[in-house]
Amino acid sequence: MITGPLRSRIDKLWEEFWTGGITNPLTVIEQISFLMFARLLDMRESTEEKKFDRINRGNDKKFPGVFFTPKQQHMRWSQFKHRGGDEMLKIIRDELFPHFRNLGGNGGGDDPKNTFSEYMKDATLMIQKPSLLVSAVNMIDELPLTQGDTKGDLYEYLLSKLTTAGINGQFRTPRHIIRLMVDLVIQGNEEEAITWNVADPACGTGGFLVQFMEALREHFTSEDGKVVHENNGNEEITYTGDQITPAQWKHIQSGMFHGFDFDVTMLRIAAMNLMLHGVDTPDIHYQDTLSNNFPEKFPKMASDGFDLILANPPFKGSLDYSDVHSSLIGKVKTKKTELLFVVLMLRMLKQGGRCAVVVPDGVMFGSSKAHKQLREMLVEQHQLEAVVKLPSGVFKPYAGVSTAILFFTKDGQTDNVWFYDVQVDGYSLDDKRDPTPDKNDLPDVLKRWSKRNPKKDTDRTAKAFFVPKAEIADNGYDLSINRYKEIVHEEVQYDSPKKILGRLKKLEAEIAKDLNELEAMLG
Repeated sequence: MITGPLRSRIDKLWEEFWTGGITNPLTVIEQISFLMFARLLDMRESTEEKKFDRINRGNDKKFPGVFFTPKQQHMRWSQFKHRGGDEMLKIIRDELFPHFRNLGGNGGGDDPKNTFSEYMKDATLMIQKPSLLVSAVNMIDELPLTQGDTKGDLYEYLLSKLTTAGINGQFRTPRHIIRLMVDLVIQGNEEEAITWNVADPACGTGGFLVQFMEALREHFTSEDGKVVHENNGNEEITYTGDQITPAQWKHIQSGMFHGFDFDVTMLRIAAMNLMLHGVDTPDIHYQDTLSNNFPEKFPKMASDGFDLILANPPFKGSLDYSDVHSSLIGKVKTKKTELLFVVLMLRMLKQGGRCAVVVPDGVMFGSSKAHKQLREMLVEQHQLEAVVKLPSGVFKPYAGVSTAILFFTKDGQTDNVWFYDVQVDGYSLDDKRDPTPDKNDLPDVLKRWSKRNPKKDTDRTAKAFFVPKAEIADNGYDLSINRYKEIVHEEVQYDSPKKILGRLKKLEAEIAKDLNELEAMLG
């Protein structure tokens, strides 16, 4: 949670961009991200320089530079932040940004240089006013980017300012809903989760991957809450808690998280979000995951698969059959993206891999052949574990769409499906989304999930209950909770018509008396 003074600084920085003529929230966040990249790169350079000096203490070797050569020192944040506005603008726009794009050659891999170059492709400095650039640099220089938790919270606060939906049904998933999904899949698998490969095929700002990282950090933090440091030869390794080995922490930082998106701006924001949350080299790629070239472009992914997929893919949109990979169309012939993404996730998972995905209600009960094929596939060929129904106001102010969360395991066996009807999520269900701590079903979802039992959870009037596979099949694989939930109607007692008529006559007499008194007063 960011403090009042820090929040005020962020708000002031935001206002500076707006008064400077940059009013698109995505553009503002992107430009702030670029400048944060510049500062982080300089911080990484300083760290590498200190390591080099420790190793080469006593000899005449000079630091050759990792991100900046000796002739490029003027492009470092610590150097140009002291320059005047016109000179600073020229250095950043004409030298630093082209340098970003050339770092690491083709990008990719787990070299930090490749990481930065991958996300800075086609980056453009939209700040044209020297005075705005100086103000932005000074404000970003004061932000606590060296503090792990604070810098992540800081960026989340920036992302909270995205209050408009994008094209194709893209919008930011509420963080408490993401955390619910993460906690449900991790519960009971904490020790195993640290080895997983986690992916999001439509990652947007990277919220799902970040929340998984935060969940791991909370579980594996040492008892005193401190970060543990070890020196492995010449390399200093940082990891949280005594339960994580340096090798495991390296996997978390550079091998665990994989994201894909075809929005370049979102890609950069997702990369920055992960890096500010402790993922040094996030594996984030510009890619339409429904397209023909996805599996060919990432053959290792296609062959090995992921342990976990967390996602809220675009709901709207209809694609041309020729643009979609044949392996998806072959399973479910449809142009609807919300159906194709579920099929895609099944293909991306390894055998036994798990998925938690937000889908619109139409997926639950749609009557088209494609809708029925998808639901039958989940129930008959895989293990559909749970359907968590969300209230329709969860995604406001972006949209009022009604949604549910599907939890399933690839190649498992469905015997019973657990349903939960979330009616309140801790916030008002209007556009304001004000906190309502006393009205929140999410803690109860976690509690009942941990104690779920197909033999005991049979009360269809409760918020949570199991439905046997055979019953779902008999209902055409309909997964809408209203199909199975029993509504208890309370009998209301009404007075007899004679009593009601008597009360009406009495009221009429009182009104007539008052009117007569008023008439007498008027003479």
